[in-house]
Amino acid sequence: IRLFWTQDPRFLDQFEDGKITQFQPYSKYPPCYKDVTFWLPENYHLNDLNEVIRTRAGDMVENVDLIDDFFNKKLNRQSHCYRITFRSMDRSLTNAEVDTIQEKIREDIEEVLGGELR
Repeated sequence: IRLFWTQDPRFLDQFEDGKITQFQPYSKYPPCYKDVTFWLPENYHLNDLNEVIRTRAGDMVENVDLIDDFFNKKLNRQSHCYRITFRSMDRSLTNAEVDTIQEKIREDIEEVLGGELR
């Protein structure tokens, strides 16, 4: 019942006037944000990055947002910066454990996708 007084968009965005909706639980624990920036490889597709992230982090990733799209005219290369939101449904994540996952994601960006980290 306490949720009815919340202003959290993760709760409020689930409902519309006049429409019956089943509540989807969300985590009460804080998020941990990590950014990753890399030069895009040829034939890059966002779905490939999402697959790499899901493989390494599983359900701990809540969101992946493109926060910067940069094109270097001198190098004729494009770079993206993504903010990855990590959050657990059952506990607070530590920076150390998220850093370990983030490092594996960074390795896979280079080895699996062929991106060059910045």
